[in-house]
Amino acid sequence: METPMTAIDSTGLVDEQPLLKLDQLLPIPGPTRVRLIILLPSEPEDWDESEWLRAAASNPAFDFLKEREEDIYTLADGKPFYDQG
Repeated sequence: METPMTAIDSTGLVDEQPLLKLDQLLPIPGPTRVRLIILLPSEPEDWDESEWLRAAASNPAFDFLKEREEDIYTLADGKPFYDQG
């Protein structure tokens, strides 16, 4: 008899290793074994900059940057950069 399974839809990125990095945390307690079905576009898709920024902003790997201790710069720091090219 097969065990019933629940589907969770998520997105992620396969990096250079190639390891799968999910865009958000899974809503399940771990550690636990899972079974994956990976869907790939038939043609490579080009993400525009706003999609990359949205994925990075929602990735929990960067949550440490929201901590008060990481907020070390002010608007008075540095000098403006004007591209001459």
